[in-house]
Amino acid sequence: MSKPSASHVAALNRRNFMTGTVSAAAAVPLLGSQAKTQEVTQSGARLREPVVTTLRINRQRHELSLDPRTSLLDALRDHAGLTGTKKGCDHGQCGACTVLVDGKRVLSCLSFAVMNDGKDVTTIEGLASSDGKLHPMQQAFIDHDAFQCGYCTPGQIMSAIGCVNEGHAESENDIREYMSGNICRCAAYPNIVAAVLQARGETRGA
Repeated sequence: MSKPSASHVAALNRRNFMTGTVSAAAAVPLLGSQAKTQEVTQSGARLREPVVTTLRINRQRHELSLDPRTSLLDALRDHAGLTGTKKGCDHGQCGACTVLVDGKRVLSCLSFAVMNDGKDVTTIEGLASSDGKLHPMQQAFIDHDAFQCGYCTPGQIMSAIGCVNEGHAESENDIREYMSGNICRCAAYPNIVAAVLQARGETRGA
């Protein structure tokens, strides 16, 4: 058997070196990708661990065990059983989910429940008094027939109360401007404005 020439041996060595180098280079991104995937998976697992969140909803304390990704809207509807707050677009564009957090208007579909830990949340269910007397804004909406299908009404009423408390209900134009984020697909806007005008005086003291 003939002995391999020096040039042939050198070629084989160069081939082995190049093959090994390319294989090693290809393995590094793969290992990095696997490590990154594992890290993301572990992070996702940690993210899904329930977090105990305490909300004071309509003057009652609620201690809820929630996925940290749970929106305030879903916490109210699915965990606290308060379905008066409606899920409309779920993108913060219709206002149907408006609630008051520490007295200020909040689109509950855009706010995580954990962000409101320890805060006071008021929903449409918390407006009427214990003896059943309606909040002035609720009564005004009835008096002026400011709803038709009623789906947007809870958000409209909560937003109207917030609008008054913010000092943005001094004129019809102000009300239209500062209530413009609440959509009424039945187009009861003139009646809504009239209801806010009627209730603004009593609402400030409510």
